[in-house]
Amino acid sequence: MHDTTALLVELGAVILGLGLVGRFAGRIGLSPIPLYLLAGLAFGHGGLIPLKASEEFTMVGAEIGVILLLLLLGLEYSASELVTSLKTQYPSGAVDFVLNATPGAVAALMLGWGPVGAVALAGVTWISSSGVIAKVMTDLGRLGNRETPVILGVLVMEDLAMAIYLPLLTAMLAGVSLAGGSLALVIALGAVGIVLYLALRHGRLISRAVSSDNPEMLLLVVLGLTVLVAGVAQQLQVSAAVGAFLVGIALSGEVAEGARKLLTPLRDLFAAVFFVFFGLSTNPADIPPVLLPAALLAVITTLTKIATGYYAARRAGVGPRGRWRAGGTLVARGEFSIVIAGLAVATEPRIGPIATAYVLILVIVGPLTARWTQPLAEKIAARRNGGEPAAAGKGGTGASAVGAADPAPKSAPERRLGSHDDLTPEPAGDKRE
Repeated sequence: MHDTTALLVELGAVILGLGLVGRFAGRIGLSPIPLYLLAGLAFGHGGLIPLKASEEFTMVGAEIGVILLLLLLGLEYSASELVTSLKTQYPSGAVDFVLNATPGAVAALMLGWGPVGAVALAGVTWISSSGVIAKVMTDLGRLGNRETPVILGVLVMEDLAMAIYLPLLTAMLAGVSLAGGSLALVIALGAVGIVLYLALRHGRLISRAVSSDNPEMLLLVVLGLTVLVAGVAQQLQVSAAVGAFLVGIALSGEVAEGARKLLTPLRDLFAAVFFVFFGLSTNPADIPPVLLPAALLAVITTLTKIATGYYAARRAGVGPRGRWRAGGTLVARGEFSIVIAGLAVATEPRIGPIATAYVLILVIVGPLTARWTQPLAEKIAARRNGGEPAAAGKGGTGASAVGAADPAPKSAPERRLGSHDDLTPEPAGDKRE
C-alpha cells in the first residue's frame, strides 16, 4: 500500500508539474520539450529529488509516448504518399547518411574507440529523433506545411535504415559471425516488407475492419493494434516506432480522422512523459567532463542536418522558407541515439556519457532551430541584400520581412496548410480520402 501511495503522489506531482511547465512554455512562445528534459534532469538519478517509486511506470509511459507520436504522424499520410516520398527522397537519404554519420565516425576514431565505436557513434549522430520532431511539428502547427512530407521522408528512411543498422551493430558488438548477422538482417527486412505490403495493398480493408461508430471501441482497437504491432516489430529487431508509423499509414479516411481526434490528448500526455523520462535516466554528474567534445560534435551535426533538410526540400521543389524550416526541424536527436549508445556501452563504456550529453544538447537545441532557422536565414539574407527582404522561390510573391505583421486570420483548411511562400502544389490525396 505504501508503494502504491508513493507512486500516486509522484505521478500526480509529475503530471501537474508538466502541465504548469507546458503553460509557462506557451506563455513565452517556446516548445515545452527543453523544459520537460530539464525537469527530468532535476528529479532523476543524481538530481535534486530522485523519483524512484514511479520510475518503472514512467519508463513504460515513455515507450507509449514514442509509439503514439509516430502513430499520429503516420495518420497524416497515406501509404501511397509514403512510397512516393521514399522513391523521390532516396538521394536525400544518402546525403543525410554521409553528412551526419561521418562526423560521429571520425570523432570516434580520433578518440581511439576503434571500428565498433566508430559505427556506434556514427549512428548516434546520424539518426534524428522522430519522436521529438513529431512533437515539435505538432507544437508549431506545421503538419500541413509543404515541407512536412520531405521531413517525413527523411525520417522514415532513417527509421527504416535502422532495420539494417541495428542488427548489424548488434552483431558487431557481440562478435557474431557473418551468417548470424545476415539472418537477423533478413528477418528485419522481411518484417518491414510485410507490413508495407499490407499497408499498400490492404489498407482499406484494415481501415474497414478497425472502423467503429463507437469512439470507445475505435480508441481501444486502434491503440491495441498499434501497441501490438510495435511490440512485434521490436521483437523482430525492427523499431517499435516504425511499426507504429506503418499502422498509421495503413489507416485512412474517417477511421484516420476519428483516431486522430481521440488519440491526440493521449499522445500529448505520454509524449511529455517520454521527454521527462529521458531526463530522469540521465545523471547530471556525467555530463560536465564530456560537455566540450559533445558540444563541438553537436555544432557540426546541427549544420550538417540543416544542410540535409535544405537539400531534401530543394530537391522536392519547396520554396526557400520551407527549405530552412525543413533543415532546422531535422536537428533534434533523441530516442534512437540513446538506444544505439545503450547497445554499445558494454563494449565501449566511454560512448555513454558523450552520447547522453550530445543528445541532451540537441534535444534542447532542436526545437529552437525548428522555430528560428528560417527567420534567422531571412534576416541574414536581408542584411546581404541591403535590408531588402529576400526574394521568394520560383514564381513567388516574396518572403515577408522578419518581424512583419501576421497575415489576416484564415479559414481552417488554409490554416492547416500554413501561410508560407512554398510554391509547390499541395501533395495530392491528403490523408482523408
